[in-house]
Amino acid sequence: MEISSAIRRLAEYYRRHGAGATCRRATLALRRAMAANRMVLFYCDLSRLRDAGANLPDSLRVERKESFNELSQQDLEEILSVWNADLAWQDMDTRFRLGASLWLIRSAGKLAGYGWTLRGRTVEPHYLPLGPEDIHLFDFAVLEQYRGQKLNPSLVKSILGRLASEGPARAFIEAAEWNQAQLRSLSHTPFRRLCSARKVTIFGRTFVQWFGRCPERQKTSSFRSVAARSAALRSDAADRS
Repeated sequence: MEISSAIRRLAEYYRRHGAGATCRRATLALRRAMAANRMVLFYCDLSRLRDAGANLPDSLRVERKESFNELSQQDLEEILSVWNADLAWQDMDTRFRLGASLWLIRSAGKLAGYGWTLRGRTVEPHYLPLGPEDIHLFDFAVLEQYRGQKLNPSLVKSILGRLASEGPARAFIEAAEWNQAQLRSLSHTPFRRLCSARKVTIFGRTFVQWFGRCPERQKTSSFRSVAARSAALRSDAADRS
């Protein structure tokens, strides 16, 4: 973004919302810039999990979808409307072809949020090499009208409880370091913080910069195989389309 454009946008925000809100927005933007691409990694040992998905209120229900065919047209349209519909459709198609599961949480029968899981692999190269039974949780969202009701922790706990019943495994998830709302949400789940990291992928190799000691960390050289495996899986999915 050009500096002149940023200044105009800030001036317009100031005109609409006042000095206090503008200061808070500028502080948040600075925090995001300083922590750009820096993520907090979380880990859960599913073999030690007990009753993680229990005690959902009667008004909430969690469903698991394995393909487009299992989604109603209304649910699909609501998910695609969260951001760019064309890109969202492409992402969903890739994920389903890789074997990912889409989890929906309903409030009083209506779609309120969703999240994805993928076993034994990741859509993009990850910070840590995953084993064949490891599960990656990613791309969670709560629809705007349901935010502030702590639905995300309920969804995550329900997913972990279901996955734990399918056999012992490890689960991983990450959140942007600046995203305090997401970090607070994960603190109300069985996930435990590992460390912070930043990554970049260049010519098929993923390089990771670590911040603090990470108990699950392995040699960074193994990330080459993760990147290559992810690329191969995407290629296989494209061949099957």
